[in-house]
Amino acid sequence: MTEPPTLDDIERLAREAFATIPDGLRVQTGDVTFLVTEFAEEDVLDELGAESPFEILGLYAGVPFGEASTMASPSDLNRIFLYRRPILDYWCETGEDLQSIVRHVLVHEIGHHFGFSDADMEAIEAGAD
Repeated sequence: MTEPPTLDDIERLAREAFATIPDGLRVQTGDVTFLVTEFAEEDVLDELGAESPFEILGLYAGVPFGEASTMASPSDLNRIFLYRRPILDYWCETGEDLQSIVRHVLVHEIGHHFGFSDADMEAIEAGAD
């Protein structure tokens, strides 16, 4: 790769990674949308207490499984935000496989949203290896 991955490249990696997540976890997200931006919005960084925009690799926003209403607005849709620059920075720092990093972010954002423990998320990730 001679050029850094684009927003579209990261979204493609996310779709590919999402397909490898166990069905039981994937179904909880419903019709999830992936949104890839360079960084988290300033209000998100403030809300999460981030000291740097590079601290946040992703964020899950949505309605927990079973709580969605037929009256839900588009702002209530399940979305996973992936932040390209922090992901690429992490990739460069660690040398890990980019696909694995994106999958890790997805598993953790879904897991945190649904209240999974770190051990649960590690087991999900280990199952893919």
